[in-house]
Amino acid sequence: MFKKLKFYTIGLIPGLLIVFFILNQKGTSCSYFPNDRVIAETLTKDFALSEDFKKEMELNKISEKKLKDEIIPNGKIDFDRSKAQKKPCPEYLLLYPKNDPKFEINFSKCKESADFTGLKKIK
Repeated sequence: MFKKLKFYTIGLIPGLLIVFFILNQKGTSCSYFPNDRVIAETLTKDFALSEDFKKEMELNKISEKKLKDEIIPNGKIDFDRSKAQKKPCPEYLLLYPKNDPKFEINFSKCKESADFTGLKKIK
């Protein structure tokens, strides 16, 4: 029994290290939580900003770069207030930052684009 465990460990540890280094070089992520999946998929889409959304961005001094690089990746989807099963484009409410949210962002995630419709300052 000990011999089998030893052979198993000898194969498992180098295999895990090889997989870790290969996946790490490709920049892949292994998070399958719903929040992380929605955010990752949203960031791959083309952004379409409504006129009201652009006005609110200007008022709050938020650039599109900040939206893509900071706000969306560090936000949290409120699934209780989102319509994740809506067809053809699910609608989501993103809270930023995750702890003690200051902004609410409404957007829909379609096949080709992410349509941002609402930005509201909470505090």
